[in-house]
Amino acid sequence: MSGNFNDTWANGGVAPDRWASALHLFDNGVGVPHEETTAERWERAQLLFEARDYIGAAKLLAVVVEEVPEQTGPRLLLARAYYHSAQLLRAEEQLRVIVERDPVEHYAHLVLGRTLERQGRHDEAKPWMRMADAFSGEFRDDD
Repeated sequence: MSGNFNDTWANGGVAPDRWASALHLFDNGVGVPHEETTAERWERAQLLFEARDYIGAAKLLAVVVEEVPEQTGPRLLLARAYYHSAQLLRAEEQLRVIVERDPVEHYAHLVLGRTLERQGRHDEAKPWMRMADAFSGEFRDDD
């Protein structure tokens, strides 16, 4: 985390760690720190992901997913953070949970296919990619 409260992105937006730096403003009285809620962790994780701090986002999202395991959004973002930080087996594990629970979650099919391809498991990836294409209304020719 940056020690500079005024950090900003090049485009003028707020740096993602600024949120965590400001949490003390919401303390529950003198010496009683504000405990971050699940919703606040989710929001901060999204900021970290947008800032391309995929490892930081994944650490925070793992906590959010543990707290609300039935929610697809945090689990899908966790899988994407794992994918972008080259934690491919972890990404695959989260994506398989999603498609098992929600077989029509088209983006999970796509990311699972890409995760398998990135691991060199092209034959395993094909059905997932075909399913993602079918959900999007596009059909590719198999090689």
